[in-house]
Amino acid sequence: MPPELTLEEKILSEMTLEDKVGQMILADCPSYDAEEIVREYAPGGYLMFATFFRDLSPDEAKKKIADIQSASAIPMFIAVDEEGGTVNRVSLFPQYRAAAFQSPRTLFSTGGFELIESDAVEKSRLLLSLGINLNLSPVCDISGEANDFIYKRAMSGDPDEVASFAELVVTVMREQGIGSALKHFPGYGNNGDTHTQTVHDKREYGTFLERDFLPFIAGINAGANCVLVSHNIVECMDPEYPASLSTKVNRILRDYIGFDGVVMTDSLSMDAVAPYSEDTHVAVLAIEAGNDLICCSDITDVIPAVLDAVMSGRIPEDRIDASVLRILRMKMELGLIDNIES
Repeated sequence: MPPELTLEEKILSEMTLEDKVGQMILADCPSYDAEEIVREYAPGGYLMFATFFRDLSPDEAKKKIADIQSASAIPMFIAVDEEGGTVNRVSLFPQYRAAAFQSPRTLFSTGGFELIESDAVEKSRLLLSLGINLNLSPVCDISGEANDFIYKRAMSGDPDEVASFAELVVTVMREQGIGSALKHFPGYGNNGDTHTQTVHDKREYGTFLERDFLPFIAGINAGANCVLVSHNIVECMDPEYPASLSTKVNRILRDYIGFDGVVMTDSLSMDAVAPYSEDTHVAVLAIEAGNDLICCSDITDVIPAVLDAVMSGRIPEDRIDASVLRILRMKMELGLIDNIES
């Protein structure tokens, strides 16, 4: 007698290929027709930006998010980047919080880990109250130089402090019931802005072993749901491809670090990956590299491109299945599909 299927395996067995590929997409929430796009493409989640919240009261935002969720057969990730400091999507607006959440660096200098903990609790509760179930944080990058691109978003230049920060924030987020995403693997260092340029990281591998990996390992050991991979070209790991498109970087995360959860890309709309999209959609390369969740703005282009790659045999369907199982398990961990009727 074959073994009984787990819940996620049962759900997977009843999904079409289109359903499966949709689950691998974390799409920018469109400014219109958000529910219709869910019904047509069934994305795994939506990423919300400040424009979504700006003109809505908390009750209105909660209702709109609930309406979007109700359009999906499988509950979606509703995600934001609410890091504090220079990256906030919700607390920017006074109807949600009297003042925007402060950066981890400011919190730590003001009140140490005690203030970071209370801030993480408040932040998680605010997001959950709106129906947001995934915060793309904490930032695990290490930076002590004020002219580094990532400095204002990084908690400290001390790897041990950042590791303790990652462990604490992930622990709080798990206790509160909201998803976490460690970013930006394998560590941003002192490199430039991948939103606007191709960035080469020329540091030695030993630097990553001794410094950059430590916060990610601490966050993973604390139970992080997801790891977000940067677009930096980390030459000591893969001189040819950005980390987000690199099988070699993925293998380090899977095999050396030992992470078996959801691996997601940074946004594929960033300029750093644009040069790689001449011959095939960059989302296809990202899946071939081993990513599970594809962060993108052009869902209507991404899903057909990935479907074509699977149907042509370029991407095996069991490769898609492996990612979807991880995504479904993460949704189970967050309590999103406990009672779903598959």
